[in-house]
Amino acid sequence: MVCSPLFPSLSALALRGATVFTADERASCQGCSSWEGLTYFLPPSASQRGSDNACEKTSFMFLRQELPVRLANIMKEISLLPDNLLKTPSVQLVQSWYVQSLQEILDFKDKSAEDSEAVSCFTDTVITIRNRHNDVIPTMAQGVIEYKDHYGVDPVTSQNVQYFLDRFFMSRISIRMLLNQHTLLFGGKIKDNPAHPKHIGSIDPKCSVVEVIQDGYENAKTLCDLYYMSCPELVLEEQNVKSPGQPMQVVYVPSHLYYMVFELFKNAMRATMEHHADRGIYPPIHVHVTLGNEDLTVKAGFGYGLPISRLYAQYFQGDLKLYSLEGYGTDAVIFIKALSTESVERLPVYNKSAWRHYTANHEADDWCIPSSEPKDMTTFRSV
Repeated sequence: MVCSPLFPSLSALALRGATVFTADERASCQGCSSWEGLTYFLPPSASQRGSDNACEKTSFMFLRQELPVRLANIMKEISLLPDNLLKTPSVQLVQSWYVQSLQEILDFKDKSAEDSEAVSCFTDTVITIRNRHNDVIPTMAQGVIEYKDHYGVDPVTSQNVQYFLDRFFMSRISIRMLLNQHTLLFGGKIKDNPAHPKHIGSIDPKCSVVEVIQDGYENAKTLCDLYYMSCPELVLEEQNVKSPGQPMQVVYVPSHLYYMVFELFKNAMRATMEHHADRGIYPPIHVHVTLGNEDLTVKAGFGYGLPISRLYAQYFQGDLKLYSLEGYGTDAVIFIKALSTESVERLPVYNKSAWRHYTANHEADDWCIPSSEPKDMTTFRSV
């Protein structure tokens, strides 16, 4: 029996058997605990091409090595957070989830891929880990809120915490991507998704950008109608430079694109409804979609953006940028790689540069904003 390729390109997501030492071997070389030893490995890009006959065994062999590396890298950064932040109940809970998940994956490091029972048990474990980490983002955010409410935050600590959160959430997106791919393909008796038969795991080889945008708008519109009893209309313009007159399709993860546009639509609707409440006339939300030879661009006018939406865009080498003009509004532009071979993961890794960011003493800023009121120099004595 020949297994079909697991991933279509984005670009052959995940299944590459990285050659690494075992956790114990590396730890003995570095003189540190097992999970810390794993932080010396760099996660291979999930877009690097794997086996041509990738199947559940290949996924098992890849994930049992790759997941511990990604978990250990971010766990090391969690341990470098301020002590008072680490002591908050929410952060301790998140930390315990990561420790437990790492331990469960390491139990399979010596299992044979030819052992069907071990492979099946691994898939069940991956499903358990995925479900355990469902609330990682709101729980970590709650921990930061608890810390700020109790201790306050100085500029240096705030900078370090934001640096960590960006890397932590990006790491979570990448880990979630691997977990979802494995569980969607091998986690049930029915291998095909009846709702999305052409999907390969969470990847759509022909993701219709316009359909995702319209879906995000309709769901955001439902919420807006419930809260404001009205909603701005959508004006959607398309331009396919690559293939004029053809539908705009790219290899992408629809759930990622949906998250971005749904959050942008919610904020656009809120800003529009509140800013124009006195007039009772609500201008439409304009969305321009352009597909070129290398990039897909989605431009939408709206009020505010969310940091996690930007991380979703950056995960596969895209971006989300905001352009504001007082009195006019704000434009949000989502950039997505049109070529799946260029959609390479952007992953945080723990190294000396990251360590220095957490441990270095940040000096005072060498720029200032002059006071609006001139100082009374007569109150200062000359030395």
